[in-house]
Formats: sequence, C-alpha cells, structure tokens
Amino acid sequence: MTDERPPIGETVRDEETGRVGEVTGHHGRYVQLRPLLGGREWDAEPARLRQVSTTELLSARVAALNSLTRRTSST
Repeated sequence: MTDERPPIGETVRDEETGRVGEVTGHHGRYVQLRPLLGGREWDAEPARLRQVSTTELLSARVAALNSLTRRTSST
C-alpha cells in the first residue's frame, strides 16, 4: 500500500510482522489492527500494509480458527 491509510473494516497484511488483521482505527500516523478472531490490537505504519487476496484471507481465517480449536481442546 501507500502511505494512505486503509478504511476501517478492511483486512490487510502487516508486511513487517506477517500478520493479517482488520483495520479498527487510525491513531496519529498509525493504523490500528486487530487479529481476525479478536485479541490485542497492534499499530502499523500504513506504508507497510497491503491488501490481502481472497485466497490469503481464507487461509488466514482457517489458520486463526485452527489455532482457536487447538487452544480450546487442550484445556
């Protein structure tokens, strides 16, 4: 992406961390992202974000659900 901030609700990949998240807000020059299934938000610079393809989004959602399933079944 450019230095332009993506709109709230858009799903993007943070190229610095490799994480996929949903845009939840803008704070100063940063974009606030939340993991797909909720959790702790993190800040990212708009220049290091990129839109995700449909395939990447599906893959990220499956990975998040698998992780959630592993956590809940081990308790």
